[in-house]
Amino acid sequence: MKVLLADDEPLARERLRGLLAELPGVQLVGEASNGREAFEQAVARRPDAVLLDIAMPVLDGLEAARYLLALEPPPAVVFCTAYDEHALAAFEARAVDYLVKPIRRERLAQALERAGRLTGERVAELSSAMGDARRTHLCARLRGSLRLIPVEEVRYLQAEEKYTVVHHARGEDLIEESLKSLEKEFGDHFLRIHRNCLVARDALQELRRDGDGRVHAVLRDDGAELEVSRRCLPALRQRVRML
Repeated sequence: MKVLLADDEPLARERLRGLLAELPGVQLVGEASNGREAFEQAVARRPDAVLLDIAMPVLDGLEAARYLLALEPPPAVVFCTAYDEHALAAFEARAVDYLVKPIRRERLAQALERAGRLTGERVAELSSAMGDARRTHLCARLRGSLRLIPVEEVRYLQAEEKYTVVHHARGEDLIEESLKSLEKEFGDHFLRIHRNCLVARDALQELRRDGDGRVHAVLRDDGAELEVSRRCLPALRQRVRML
C-alpha cells in the first residue's frame, strides 16, 4: 500500500514515518506540511491512502480531503489529529478512519487495513455526501490531472459554454461549475457584472463609460476592461459605492 503523510509538525511526521516503517506491505511515497502540498503530492504520486492532519496552514485537512476525494481513483483518507472534537466533521468529510495522537502502531495498522479493503469506487461512494462548507480553493482539471486555485487569487470568472473560465494571478483554467453556483457560494467575494461574468471585488478599480455609452468594469493591475450589462449596472453601481 502506498501512503502519503501530511502534517505541519516535523516531530509528528517523524513519529508516523517510524510507525509506517514497522508495518509490512506499506510504502511511504511522500510527505507534506500543509493541505495544499498534500493534494499536489497526491496528484503526482497517486497514493492508496493519505494520513492527514486537520489543523494545517494554507489548506486545512478537512478541506484538503474534499479535493483528494475528487481524484480518480480517490485515495482513502485517514485523519490523524491531536483533537478529538473534529471527529464528527472528519466523518462528514468521509474519512475512512480518525486517529487521535499519540497514535499507537496497532491502531494505525488497523486504519490502513481498513483503507486497503476499500476500492477507489468505494471511497468515491463514501465521498458523495461531502459537506457544503465554504471552500478557499477552486479545483480545475488540467490534462487529466487536477489543480487547486486559491479563491483569493481569482480576478474574474467567465462562463464559456458548459465550463467556467477562471482568470487568476497565474493564468487561466477551466472548471466544470456554473457561475450561478459560484455566485451562491462566493457572493461576498465576487460581483456580477454580466450574465456570463463575475468579478472579484478586490480586482475592480472603476466603472468606465465608452464613446458608445457602454459601461465597462476596469480591473486593477493589467487594466482589463470587461463589459457590464445594463441589467447588472444599477446593482453594481450601488455595490461599488460600498467598496
